[in-house]
Amino acid sequence: MMRSRFQQGLDDLRTRLLRMGGLAEQAVDRACQAYIDRDLTRCHLVLEGETQINLIEREIDELAFDLLAMQQPMAVDLRFILAVTKINSDLERVGDQAVNIAERVMDMVELPKVELPVDIARMAAAASAMVRRALESFIEGKAELAQAVLEMDNVVDRMKDEAFITLVKGMNEHPETTRQALDALLIARNLERVADHATNIAEDVIFWVRGADVRHNIGPEAPVQTAVTDTH
Repeated sequence: MMRSRFQQGLDDLRTRLLRMGGLAEQAVDRACQAYIDRDLTRCHLVLEGETQINLIEREIDELAFDLLAMQQPMAVDLRFILAVTKINSDLERVGDQAVNIAERVMDMVELPKVELPVDIARMAAAASAMVRRALESFIEGKAELAQAVLEMDNVVDRMKDEAFITLVKGMNEHPETTRQALDALLIARNLERVADHATNIAEDVIFWVRGADVRHNIGPEAPVQTAVTDTH
């Protein structure tokens, strides 16, 4: 009976985290579309949605702590709960980055529209894809999908570096666009952080599935950490 309740709790935890992931991904998509369309309505939707994301974050943490107190989980169940709490935190921060983007868009809308030498839409698509694929790796419990997310991170990093170089050059050549360029630069940095959080999620999925810690780009020369055997 206790085991059945515990398993139900794990299922509930998974469902809530997927809901959290959907909201965080939606927030990023709305914020980026707001940038493309200079749409204040979408910006306000992002700001309003932050409350729900924060609420679900607390619910997930409380449920995870209750499960740890209810039964001493072994091996894969323990890794799953620990991974969920970390993924939960990263998803909340993805929501925070979406809010930051929306706030920058709100500032840009108040300024004259200028053409900036940076493809924010492309960067946004790449960062959103990383979040989506990281969540897919969690849903399917597949470490190889999570590994693919890790390999995408360098692409977004390069995009941010390129944006920095081109925007700074643009500000030097056209000082009248400085404020708009700074907003775009901050948005690019926010998108890089979204990608970083997606990377963290993917690393936590690998930890859950394989029991291996792949943080900090350990590299192939490092000793391989074997998965913990599920003993229950």
